[in-house]
Amino acid sequence: MAQTCPEHCECDDCTGSYSGPWYGHPPLRNAMIALVIAGTGLILGHLGIISPQAENIFFILAIPIGAYHWAREGIEELIKEHEIGIEILMLAATVGCVVLDLWDEAAALVILYAAAEGVEELTYARTRASIRALLDLAPKEAVLLKNGSEITVPATEVRAGDLFLVRPGAGIPTDGVIVKGASAINEAAVTGESVPVEKRVGMNVYAASINGEGALEIRATATFENNTLAKIIHLVEEAHEQKGRTQLFIERFGKKYTPAVLLVSLILIVVPPFFGIPFNDLAIRGVVLLVAAAPCALVMSTPVAIATGIGAAGKSGILIKGGAHLESLGKIRAIAFDKTGTLTTGIPAVTDIVALDGTEKDVLQIAYSVEKCSEHPLAKAINRRAEQDRIEALEAANLCALTGQGAAATISGIQYIVGKPESFTNAPRNAGALRQIGAMRADGKTAMVVGTGTKMIGIIAVRDQVRPEAKAMIDRLRSMGIAVVMLTGDNAVTARVVAMNLGIDEMRADLKPEDKIAAIEELKTKYGSVAMIGDGINDAPALARATVGIAMGTIGTDAAIEAADVALMADDLTKVPEAIGFGRNAVKIGNQNIVFSLAVLAIMIPAAVLGLLGVTLAVIIHEASELLAVGNGLRLAKRE
Repeated sequence: MAQTCPEHCECDDCTGSYSGPWYGHPPLRNAMIALVIAGTGLILGHLGIISPQAENIFFILAIPIGAYHWAREGIEELIKEHEIGIEILMLAATVGCVVLDLWDEAAALVILYAAAEGVEELTYARTRASIRALLDLAPKEAVLLKNGSEITVPATEVRAGDLFLVRPGAGIPTDGVIVKGASAINEAAVTGESVPVEKRVGMNVYAASINGEGALEIRATATFENNTLAKIIHLVEEAHEQKGRTQLFIERFGKKYTPAVLLVSLILIVVPPFFGIPFNDLAIRGVVLLVAAAPCALVMSTPVAIATGIGAAGKSGILIKGGAHLESLGKIRAIAFDKTGTLTTGIPAVTDIVALDGTEKDVLQIAYSVEKCSEHPLAKAINRRAEQDRIEALEAANLCALTGQGAAATISGIQYIVGKPESFTNAPRNAGALRQIGAMRADGKTAMVVGTGTKMIGIIAVRDQVRPEAKAMIDRLRSMGIAVVMLTGDNAVTARVVAMNLGIDEMRADLKPEDKIAAIEELKTKYGSVAMIGDGINDAPALARATVGIAMGTIGTDAAIEAADVALMADDLTKVPEAIGFGRNAVKIGNQNIVFSLAVLAIMIPAAVLGLLGVTLAVIIHEASELLAVGNGLRLAKRE
């Protein structure tokens, strides 16, 4: 009775992966066994030790062993899907050789085809295995903290809500949130970035990340089977099954072409005797044509490049959700960026502190004392700057928010206000301060005045910060011939400043979600293929409408991953040109393989019909071309 695998089995048969030695891969193993048997018979026959009839017995034994895997696949495809595949052509050629008493050619065909198919399947299996090997980076055990004791358990037994300990230098077994401790975490396995990230209490950590110098107590937020790393692997494996447009076209072509080759070959074999033409010569040509015209290299022209590209990108923290999206990345001519949270950090920061009375430290200290309990983003910017400068807050009372204006508090019996300049209507007019405020606003900053009801003592300017890598990334995109556009719902003044700083020529501001969709359609009309990059949630409609939707900084965010065609796990804009590079290389290598494959067919088909090729030479050339196509596709793993 056949063994039934469990629902979430991780064996090689169920995952389609293989990580053992190459000679243990079943198709290759059978090919080697058949080679040994046929080679033994051939050597003994040539040495005169055995008769030609006895030599054929070795070939008869070798043929079913070598053909077992690929012939079974071809027959199953014919029976279940009613399709004539390349395997049927090879099987027909083998039978033709046997009928013509060409036992050595039949054995050579079977063995060489089995070896080529084995290498191809091993390539795919190892591509899958390489991405699944990421799971091995996560430790197999976890140290749970229960009732004051440390209990070591298999990582698969950790459940959401469990508290576990990760010592310095150890791996993190599953996703969680830090409840005690601080450390630098290497998240390369998840994001592709090797630079450690500083983590503290309340921050998320992810499976297979490596803890730095500090011990951490972490509350699990996911099981081992459902952590972020497992989701990445699952997404990449699903992407391998999503075929590109070129691949689908070639497969449709193959479904019509392959039966046609079989029919023409059968005509060459069966029809000539009815017209008095010698059977043997044209029959051999028909058999050779079955081999020569088989489109193995053509069929392999794009799949191996697509599979390799998706796998390599996944290991770099770029999740591409299918072959069609990888191909589309390679054809992008313009990229539209959301501003907030994409080109900028999305976190306001203090840019200027101007003292109108006292020192800058005095201004910041008063503002911090007023805003320290506020959750407003602008207040948080002030608080972060004060904590960075190690400013101590003054004792404040009667803290309150002024709706739409700012906040107020009483310090040493005086009420101080931090808010819009328009809130200080009772303060003496300060022309210099007003000019500075105007200049700050023109520079895309939000100006807040610190003072009392009758006096302005300082100005603090806050602005969302442009990502440090954004300018270099845009310059690189331009060098690749890609137009860069900014689409934002922010006001035109702020957007224009960001665009100028980054060197973006085309910018559209004050856009609602429906406006962004219209803008994407206009860009597609102008440029053709357009990518949209955003947060994956608020920009979901525009992401869906673009040729390729890219969500960035999506580590651990299911909604963002679902919203886009491509997900950049790291919050790193440099991954954008890298993703496009993977797409361009996949398209380039795929096209190279197509041209090469068609050239081989254009030479071999006439040669077979004219009788210039024998079976063995046809098989050698055919399988060599297939292996060259596979090898060329594998080069993508070594490229950006």
